[in-house]
Amino acid sequence: MSLVVVNLGLPKSGTTTLAKALRLSGLKVADHRLRGRNAADPGMKGAYVAELMYRGYFETGDPMAHLPGIEAISEMSMLREGQSLWPQMDFALLLRLQEAHPGVKFLASRRDSFALSQSMLAWSNLATVRLPANAVPGLPVGYGETTVERRQWIDGHYDALRRFFAHRDDFLEFDISDPEAPSRIGAFLGRDIPWWGKLNANPMKSEEKV
Repeated sequence: MSLVVVNLGLPKSGTTTLAKALRLSGLKVADHRLRGRNAADPGMKGAYVAELMYRGYFETGDPMAHLPGIEAISEMSMLREGQSLWPQMDFALLLRLQEAHPGVKFLASRRDSFALSQSMLAWSNLATVRLPANAVPGLPVGYGETTVERRQWIDGHYDALRRFFAHRDDFLEFDISDPEAPSRIGAFLGRDIPWWGKLNANPMKSEEKV
């Protein structure tokens, strides 16, 4: 197995839907944490993708060294218990990923920045506590509690990705609400995307819990 595609979208941008879509297309997907079926070592069940990527990056130079057999990553950030890891915002790590896995492609799932900000606000304490209390690339401690600050951070991330991947054919940014998203992703990856839906909806606000 070889690494096929990595999503660089932010949490709450449709990453759980993307994970299921890629899984049903035949890929072995890691989504935020390793599930039992994806853990080569049973002791790694529940391990965070971000932690494993940084371990591989600093120990071997290959961010996928501790993720054997994984063909796709749909969500890779981690923000919990004082740990704030965001590989999708670490361009040095992304360069090493490309070098170690020639031919890998990159997606960027997104929503309108206001909708994405509101989804973050609706989910647990992500926007009210965890973002402002932790150092996040582009969002220092003390920032991220207001809609204006979150939108600035969200838009900045996708702007940076567009600059980094400018004029390249290995990057696709897509809006999760676009009805053409699955066909665009399928054409980009050269494989059929047989399912596309909405997972983990917030029962109060009909938001996706990604």
